[in-house]
Amino acid sequence: MIYVNARAIIQRVSNNEEQVLVQIRDKPGEKNWYELPGGQIEPFEPLLEALKREVREETGLEIVSITGEEKRVVTSNEGGFTVECLKPFACYQTLRGPVDSLGLYFLCEAQGNLTREGDFAKEAKWINKNDLMKLIMSDGQFSDIDKAGVQFYLDYKN
Repeated sequence: MIYVNARAIIQRVSNNEEQVLVQIRDKPGEKNWYELPGGQIEPFEPLLEALKREVREETGLEIVSITGEEKRVVTSNEGGFTVECLKPFACYQTLRGPVDSLGLYFLCEAQGNLTREGDFAKEAKWINKNDLMKLIMSDGQFSDIDKAGVQFYLDYKN
């Protein structure tokens, strides 16, 4: 089984400093570590709807913009076959590990009040790029799934 995920790199500028939202994964029986908001796409759920749902469930925030969202194309035919095509910021695939997964990262902006605890997530917080780099480089503190995505983002921003 392959898990398909939508992941959010939620950015903001505060005090002239770029920040990204991270949270702690809080799922029973699993290690608590930092990760980006996002999660599994339900069968036939549009990608951006899944992304918005996951962010809302985990952080309480509402996504207000997604880079490239305006170029999204949806086609359908009379037989009911509908396809969505859009450009994510980045994608990942696990090449080895405990789960086989494929995911898409989207650059986003969001608004609202952060919840203290969400759906299998807690302690969401904004972190600047330097501290984010330190966090992903520290052993065992950041999700193995999101390390590559965060590194890709940081390389893109520099």
